[in-house]
Amino acid sequence: MLGGARSGKSAHAEGLLTDAAVTYVATARRYPGDPDWDARIALHVARRPSTWHTVEAPAPADLPALLTATQHDDPPILVDDLSTWLVGVLDDADAWEGHGADMIEHNVDELVRSVAMCRTRLVLVTAEVGLGVVPSTRSGRLFRDHLGALNARIAEVCDEVMLLVAGIPLRLR
Repeated sequence: MLGGARSGKSAHAEGLLTDAAVTYVATARRYPGDPDWDARIALHVARRPSTWHTVEAPAPADLPALLTATQHDDPPILVDDLSTWLVGVLDDADAWEGHGADMIEHNVDELVRSVAMCRTRLVLVTAEVGLGVVPSTRSGRLFRDHLGALNARIAEVCDEVMLLVAGIPLRLR
């Protein structure tokens, strides 16, 4: 499920899973002193059914390991979202300062491989940031370029790909 900021991609992805038990993988890191970010996370938490199990996976290796360990009879998994996962990868690689290209590629390779190997129903949420203007900052361009490449690689191994625009889902595959 790709979509722009505030497009409704997370809520739409949640609505795709009507199972009582769902494993919700939250990839966002918390940043001390950022009440706006905390409020955004709180909105996502409040929307989840009480029967869903939340796993916080802020370390890049946590997500691929979780997906690879799945079994066919495991509850569905909803990952929200790959763009915040990527921010963690870029942070850990010190990519904002021009370092860690090999580490980034390794983490992306592991994630793509684990998505392809996941044996239970998997719904992924990710931002689409490549439809706008070219960011004016180096860090903005770095993030946009890496996320675009990540989204393309993930889409290659997914059975279905949807884009949410203005709250309207469009099936790409």
